[in-house]
Amino acid sequence: QVQLVESGGGLVQAGGSLRLSCAASGRTFLIYRMGWFRQAPGKEREFVAALNWSGGSGTDYADSVKGRFTVSKDNAKNTVVLYMNSLKPEDTAVYYCAAKGHLTSMYDYWGQGTQVTVSS
Repeated sequence: QVQLVESGGGLVQAGGSLRLSCAASGRTFLIYRMGWFRQAPGKEREFVAALNWSGGSGTDYADSVKGRFTVSKDNAKNTVVLYMNSLKPEDTAVYYCAAKGHLTSMYDYWGQGTQVTVSS
């Protein structure tokens, strides 16, 4: 199977930046696409960004983060990074990375989540 471990969350002031990392291990050849999601207290989990594991086109962002967040992959480390700039208090949430396999429409593998708190 695939194991995902997030890191990099924390507390930052509005307008600041954070970088989240998601390290994938195990049977990474199963991965087709990697995504970032977030869940704020009392709200449903929502999509943030995604990219194809093998590269190429297919990077996608939620409208709420376009122009502020960038997702990329470090091939040498099997790690997906989410760069978050111009953070807003409404970006406060637990952020999860997830992996989707080649033959499924759902994200099958999830990390444990990392807390991001943006103070005003």
